[in-house]
Amino acid sequence: MIINKLSLLVALCVLFVTNSFAQRPNYSIKNSLGPFGGIVQSNIKTDNFITDCGKGLTAGLTAIVNVEHKWYDVSYGIQFTESAVALSGRLVDDVAGNEMIDMKLSGAQLGFLMHGKIIGQNLTIDFGPLLQANGFFEPAEKEKEEYFVNGYDDLQVKELRDVSKFNINGAVGATAGLKNFRVRVQYQYGLTNVFAKLNDQQLNVGNNTEKFKGNQSNLVFTALLLL
Repeated sequence: MIINKLSLLVALCVLFVTNSFAQRPNYSIKNSLGPFGGIVQSNIKTDNFITDCGKGLTAGLTAIVNVEHKWYDVSYGIQFTESAVALSGRLVDDVAGNEMIDMKLSGAQLGFLMHGKIIGQNLTIDFGPLLQANGFFEPAEKEKEEYFVNGYDDLQVKELRDVSKFNINGAVGATAGLKNFRVRVQYQYGLTNVFAKLNDQQLNVGNNTEKFKGNQSNLVFTALLLL
């Protein structure tokens, strides 16, 4: 349901912006639409847990509005991502151990980007906000749900499952290529707390009273095919 609403919102945004520019006869508007896909290196910046980067996949659809005689283009897009993060844990609660547990977080992102033209459409600097709808934060191997999280006596991995459903990320990067094929590198940083919802739950944190706080950090490499 969340993904369907995001898809509808993308379509409405593209239609609105295209119509808005089209009403101005002094602009020449060219639209490009196409799929993209690639890899994402993810982490969550937090003081609550010991984490490390993991690699995941991303794919989506973007619409680029090229405004001639302006220093920028704009684009809207939706992308679906399964990011991976390694979390330090142990099998038994009363025995020291350190095993990096592969965690995954699926989500959908609705993005609005400005593209500053360095060499026309062949090289741009990109920046803008992303609205992210999150799934569950859970281990890639289901049997590791019962593992304990290092840094806590009794907190289990399965208790971290229900993270915040919506987050806002800031993105900056660059796009290079030809008219119909381009590559993009983008860094995304979470401007909101992805672990905020954990603070509303009765978790087994013992005497640890520190609030949960985490900010997503993604490095994304994608290839775009534009029609």
